[in-house]
Amino acid sequence: MHGSKLPFMYWFIAMHLLTATKKSISAAELQRQLGHKRYQPIWELLHKLRSVMGKRDDKYTLKGCIELDEGFFSTEIPQEKKDEKLKAGAGSQRKSKVLVIAESTPAEQVPKKGQKPKSVGHIKMIVIPNAKAATIDALASKNIEKDSRLTTDDHASHIHFKDMFTEHQSQVIDPKDIGKVLPWVHIAIGNAKTLFADMYHGVKPEFLQEYLNEFCYKFNRRYFGEDLFDRLVMIAASYRTNFEHRTYRKAA
Repeated sequence: MHGSKLPFMYWFIAMHLLTATKKSISAAELQRQLGHKRYQPIWELLHKLRSVMGKRDDKYTLKGCIELDEGFFSTEIPQEKKDEKLKAGAGSQRKSKVLVIAESTPAEQVPKKGQKPKSVGHIKMIVIPNAKAATIDALASKNIEKDSRLTTDDHASHIHFKDMFTEHQSQVIDPKDIGKVLPWVHIAIGNAKTLFADMYHGVKPEFLQEYLNEFCYKFNRRYFGEDLFDRLVMIAASYRTNFEHRTYRKAA
């Protein structure tokens, strides 16, 4: 909020609307409710709040039983790639790669029909430039405690985990069994994709991390109830945002 020309009341209303439901609010809808003439400042306000949500969650590392996999999110084609021939599959210019990590503890009792075989703790979703082992290793080391037990598929980017963590279970996963082996990673991916598709006309790849920050922040505090607003006010006052829209960046 430091240096903002917007009224403080705008910030408090935005924080209330962001935390009042499981879903989110678009900048266009917030602009309409505030009655503000310009879209850009409201859009930036929301992204600054999403940025500090991410900074807060960066303070924590995940531990215990861990699920890890990569997801592919549909995003707009970057301007510099619009003249390229469109690729198919995971390598498409329309897809952004995201590392997804979830604390996932096996259920003590045999789950009933419709229940998940594991209970979920905290999650993290991090946009990555590629799915190479060096990229995944660096982020896993930073975000997961060494004494954790990881479950992943048999992707080549996971080959070093056995030397990095207490235990690593890697296996070929049949698509029909994904809900048993890596349930919460793929629930998180599916829920985030559904939310983005419902709320936004399109997501540019350079801003995807901010939207994921909000999704994870609210997921990790899903039992906070009305206290979630107070927590967001606290971090908004305590953290300096990293978000800076390219329009206002100074020339190098």
